[in-house]
Amino acid sequence: MASSAPGENAPTVYEFEQMNLQVGGRVQFITHRTLKPIQHFSSVIGWVKDEYLIVKIPFENGAPIALNEGDKLTLRVFSGVNVCSFSCVVHRVFQRPLYYAHVSFPDRIQGTNLRTSMRVKVDIPAQLRGDAGIDQRVFIVNLSVSGALVESAREFGQQEGEVALKFTLITQPDNREVLITTRAIIRNAGTVKAPAPDLPPRYSYGLQFIDLEHAHYLMLQNLTYEALIADRQKIV
Repeated sequence: MASSAPGENAPTVYEFEQMNLQVGGRVQFITHRTLKPIQHFSSVIGWVKDEYLIVKIPFENGAPIALNEGDKLTLRVFSGVNVCSFSCVVHRVFQRPLYYAHVSFPDRIQGTNLRTSMRVKVDIPAQLRGDAGIDQRVFIVNLSVSGALVESAREFGQQEGEVALKFTLITQPDNREVLITTRAIIRNAGTVKAPAPDLPPRYSYGLQFIDLEHAHYLMLQNLTYEALIADRQKIV
């Protein structure tokens, strides 16, 4: 039986339509040509149902990766609520100038449901504003679709109630900066050990988001997804 990563449920078999695959959608592209699988990111160009998928060949250091007919791959797709993966074989490779490949259509898709409370370790500067209407500089140390944990060198003016949180998130794959402003409720407050012995303790606040915009919700889902498949050490 396949084991689950922290924050995932046991794998389930899915139908193709349940992946909610989108043209242009980002996928993880795993090659098995070496002893250790190598992970890349790619995107879906299209498919012919029950025949083949068309995917872009990933680039590394400015050049397309080596890919040959007959190579075995694993593709992972984020459906919005599930991480789905399936094995496939390269049928045909199209090089310059478009760099894409036909791969076998998935016949067995396994997926795991993401916990909505799954948090990702981050270090994002942010501004927190409370009842007094004054912005205080904080750092987001973990983040999820439902809330955030922030830390500050100074004690915040309130220990409960509604606040406003503002921060910038970098979107993939174009590294575009998006400003996120959302209301939140302080659910808990406390102190954490300072990063160095000669420094005072830091103040921490657990926030629950209120009415997060749908586009921003999807961005945080993608942040969680990429941490899950690329760097699981970031999962809290």
